Amino acid sequence: MLKDSTQLFKLDTGIVNFENYSPLYQPRSPKIGLGNLGLDQRSLLFEPSHQIGFDAGLHTLDLYLLNPQDINYYRARVPYTDLYLVTGGVKEQVFKLMHTQNINPRLNIGFNANFIGSQGFYSSQQLLQNVSDVNAAAFAWYESKNKRYNLLGNIIYNNLKAPETGSIQNDSIFKTGSIAKESEPTRLQSTYEQWKQTGLYLKQFYYIGRIDSTKKDNGTNSILPTQRVSYTFHYSTSKYNFLQNEPDTYNVFPDYYFASNYSRDSLTVQHMQNEFSYSFYLRSKSVKFVKNEVKLDVGLAEAYYHYTQYVADTALNQYGNKVNTATKVQDASFQDITLKAKFSYKFSDKIGLEGDFQQIAQGRDAGDFLYDAKVLLAGGQKAGRITFEGYTQSSSPPLVYTDWISNHFIFHDKFSNQKTSSVSFHYVNDLLKFDLKAEYFLISDYLYFTAQPNGIDATPTQLNSDINLLKVSLGKSLAWHRWHLDEFLVYQKTDYQNTLRTPEFYTYTSLYYKMFLFHVLYSNLGIDVRYNSQYAAPSYAVGLGQFYNGPNVTFSSYPVAGVFFKATLQRTNFFIMYDYANQGLFSPGFYTVNRYPQMDSLIKIGVSWSFYN
Repeated sequence: MLKDSTQLFKLDTGIVNFENYSPLYQPRSPKIGLGNLGLDQRSLLFEPSHQIGFDAGLHTLDLYLLNPQDINYYRARVPYTDLYLVTGGVKEQVFKLMHTQNINPRLNIGFNANFIGSQGFYSSQQLLQNVSDVNAAAFAWYESKNKRYNLLGNIIYNNLKAPETGSIQNDSIFKTGSIAKESEPTRLQSTYEQWKQTGLYLKQFYYIGRIDSTKKDNGTNSILPTQRVSYTFHYSTSKYNFLQNEPDTYNVFPDYYFASNYSRDSLTVQHMQNEFSYSFYLRSKSVKFVKNEVKLDVGLAEAYYHYTQYVADTALNQYGNKVNTATKVQDASFQDITLKAKFSYKFSDKIGLEGDFQQIAQGRDAGDFLYDAKVLLAGGQKAGRITFEGYTQSSSPPLVYTDWISNHFIFHDKFSNQKTSSVSFHYVNDLLKFDLKAEYFLISDYLYFTAQPNGIDATPTQLNSDINLLKVSLGKSLAWHRWHLDEFLVYQKTDYQNTLRTPEFYTYTSLYYKMFLFHVLYSNLGIDVRYNSQYAAPSYAVGLGQFYNGPNVTFSSYPVAGVFFKATLQRTNFFIMYDYANQGLFSPGFYTVNRYPQMDSLIKIGVSWSFYN
């Protein structure tokens, strides 16, 4: 929120969506993956990226990274600590710790520590086949006494380890059954990927001229500048490792170029960015009534990148013996200069215009752009509000598509920029608890990975035809006495269904009964149900970290339901959930990705406990 003004919000201590702790199963942004939390994933629905500029193209573990934009900053009158734990036994565990306190009224510091541990449901006896994720961050927020200067800073560390099993050998596990699923043999026993990332982020603001302040009815505070200059510095090092420690007995890989039973593939990306911006705000002296308010932001971002890629190759040492050694196969440095501008004009508190423009003017990715425009119309509380939006984007091909050298995959290709244009209509009515969004996408020169029929040789390719896609989303909440129903529906239709492998229909339903137990316990008892229609499931390329269009396999699709009880008691929220409670009712299990069976039913317990005086 500091992009616009300095704003403070009260802590959210409610239990809405509390049982949906997993980033894989967020009601409005569901994911598919390799079986359990911490493994590679991608979006189930069509969710295009708005990124321009350099992109390594590795994103299947992004969901588990802690990034600078994920950090919350606090103004704490007393030391505040939050402990968060979800456990499903050794199958799945999530632990988060956050602590913050004000050193003085102007300086706040704190830290985050997050852990994910997961053995999954299959072949869990070996340590190398367990998920082990660690995120850590230290953060600080300083605001000067006159409220003109703000400094945000954080240091972040990520270490993600995810097994690469090639899946279990039994591709008919739900038909043939299994005596002990944890003993089911996998195609790879000692292979995994590991992402490591460290970063430093500093952002400074200085407000010039008149400063306005507001306090809204919901308790939020805002400090509104009339002019602002800002400077952002961000430095990060990301290392993507793939480690194979065994022979490929079951033909998981399409080929090998350096060693048949040993891989040490790595890509290291160093990124340093400096960004300067100036903001101008023109408004009346009375901020209570918004009318003819103009905002203009202009900025310049200079980004420097250096990447290296290594593979393990055999060489002769001084004694004439063959040894494995790291060989550098790529080494490049470059920079991009991006011009940025944002414009907004409010005719009143009911009508507004917004524009956002980004253009890479010089560097490796010169020509990339993202232009976005919005029209905002707000009626009264009964009428709701409408947003019309349109954007067009041109993005350079990611590195993994154009220049990639590893033990099992080598690509040297030239592709055109992928271009996406979209228009959308979004209606929200808070009083009726209703929202409707219709989006149309036109995608040109679409980039994706594919293979020959029944093949495992994932290769990048570009579609020469235009793709049309219509996406309509509908959300509605109903209440009758103590009963509540939350519904979210998505309909997607494209003329290239076998290329964009997503379901045509998706729904999430939550039905629950609100109770006030023992005069102290606010609680909900209910059921969550997720369902999507059948679609051609993608495959996954081990050692490349990409989902691709492999064999044209379509799996049966049935609802997945979870029964839950959640409650809040003073400073503690907790839930008990029986996830996939209907396993065996419609089917013994399900797939979302070719060859990779998904979770079984599991009892999970979650607790969030806050400490402050």
